[in-house]
Parts: sequence; structure tokens; C-alpha cells
Amino acid sequence: MSSVSASEIRSIVEAVLAELSRNPDGGSARTSTTNGQGAAAPPAAAATAPPAAEQARATASAAPQSPSRAGGTSDGGDIDVPDPDAPEERRRIGVEHPANASGLANLAGSTGARLAVGRAGPRPRTRTVLLFGADHAVTQDAIFGDVPHELLEQFGLFTVQTRVTNQDEYLLRPDLGRQLDDESRTVVAERCVKKPQVQIVVGDGLSAAAVTNNLPQIYPVIEQGLQSAGLSLGTPFFVRYCRVGVINDLNDIIQADVVLLLIGERPGLGVADALSVYSGWRPETGKSDAHRDVICMITAHGGTNPLEAGAFVVEHAKNVVANQASGVELRLKQSGSR
Repeated sequence: MSSVSASEIRSIVEAVLAELSRNPDGGSARTSTTNGQGAAAPPAAAATAPPAAEQARATASAAPQSPSRAGGTSDGGDIDVPDPDAPEERRRIGVEHPANASGLANLAGSTGARLAVGRAGPRPRTRTVLLFGADHAVTQDAIFGDVPHELLEQFGLFTVQTRVTNQDEYLLRPDLGRQLDDESRTVVAERCVKKPQVQIVVGDGLSAAAVTNNLPQIYPVIEQGLQSAGLSLGTPFFVRYCRVGVINDLNDIIQADVVLLLIGERPGLGVADALSVYSGWRPETGKSDAHRDVICMITAHGGTNPLEAGAFVVEHAKNVVANQASGVELRLKQSGSR
């Protein structure tokens, strides 16, 4: 059977559409259609619509099926679908005829939250669904990704691991991510300097992308700043499948005055590479979040710039050493209550 060209298929489809657009009395079509060359479709095409409909169905089944390109049609045409992650799309106001347009724009522009999407309830607009899907895909990549080995080598970080064995277990068993496995405890004991003033540790946490994107900027600032302040540094290393509470377990071995943990934050819909720096004064088994401090939302994408955050981390570490306290205890000392 001979193949049918794209223009012939288009003419057949337009004839069917012309038939459907006719009024119930068989009058002329309500809307005009054009053929492949931009001219109006001849009336005869509409008059022969019933057999054309049969021909269209037969042609659709007989025509060769060639794969279409992504974002286009089989005959080379493009489908114009805007990128939902483009800044103008992400920030577009979806509310039609708002009572206070400028006020709504200011409100939506003050936060990364999904405001003014234009619809509430269980049936969001297509644009909202596409943006949600795009952001969710980014978060999946961040959670299930790995920090490149070349990056760790760049900063001389050897790798140890918690008691977690895979990413699924990491998500289901946070408790296992707070303890080094037996082999890692041995490695830390053998390779790390004991009782430094500051111990720097890097962990993947819930976003490998946070470490990958921010470590090259923030790590040199922290390291050089602490050295300039005259503080002795321990042997830095990387913890895979890391949770914040691991600083208690590893410092039972190292016994540093201050532990700084650079760890990937839980990714959000829109920002998936934010880094946090947790710190504590002489962390040990039994200490909780009340004994720790955190500097969070370190990212070039709407958060604190990594270079600026690094300088702030250095100042905070110096403050912890000077007061010999962290967390709630540090706040009480700074307020004069202790």
C-alpha cells in the first residue's frame, strides 16, 4: 500500500472537522478551515465528509508509524510548550482579574511558596501540574544522587559510611544514619587527628546536589577562616548516608571541641541543593538538637550565598569556642542568664 503524505492526512482531518462544525440542519460550516497551503477548504471536501471520515480511519491505521521527535510532530512541526521551570513561568500570576494586582504580585514575589496559581481544590491547572512534576523530579535526583568522588578527592576527604546500606533504607531508618558502621569507626580512629579544636565533616544527607553545588565555594572559606583564627583543625572526611546525629557518634572517637557538619538539606519543590552547617560543642552520645546550632538554606538559588555563609560559619565557630557552649546553653550565656 502506498504511503500517504502529511499534507493529505491534514486535508482529510480538516474535512472531518468541517463536517463536525456544520449545524444540525446540514447548513454551511460555522468556522472556516484551511488546507495545508493556507487556502480555505473547498465546500466539496465538507460535502464528502462521511466517506472522508472512513478514509481518515483507514489511513490512520495504514500509514507508516514513524517516531516523533520530543517536542515536535512527525512531519517536523514544533509544539510550543513553555518550560514550566522558566523564571517567568514559575512567577506567573494565575489569578484572573485580582482585586489588588500589585499587592498580589508583591505577595507572590516575597516567597518561594506556590501562591496565586489561580485555582484551588483537587483539579490544578496544567501549568501547575507540570511545574510540580518538574520540581519533584529534581528532588528525586537530589535524594538518590551521589556526591562525585572527584569532588571529595579535591578536598582530601576520605569516605566512611553509617550503618545504612542503601538509599531506601536511609529514608526508612533515620536511626541507622546516626551511627557509623564498625568498619568506619575503625577507619576514623586510625586516620583522624584526636582532640582538635574544630573537626569538619561533610555528609550527603538528603541532597547530594547540595554538597556537589556548594562545597567548592564554602569549604575553602571555612578551612582558611578557621586557620586564620588560630584554631587547630582535625582530619576532614565524608560520611555517606549521613544524618545529623552522627556527630555524637563520631566525636566519641575524635573528641573535638567543636564539630562542624556540612550536610544536604531535605530538598523542597523549587530548591533542591540547599546546604546546612550543624555544629555543637563537644558533641557526644546522649546530646540532642538542643545542644546544636544550625546555619541553613545555603545555596545560590534563593538562599544565603555559600561564600557569605562560610564566613558566618567561621565567626560562629569562634563564638562557640569562646563560650565553650552551643545550642540553648550558648543562647543563655549570650543573654547573661548563665
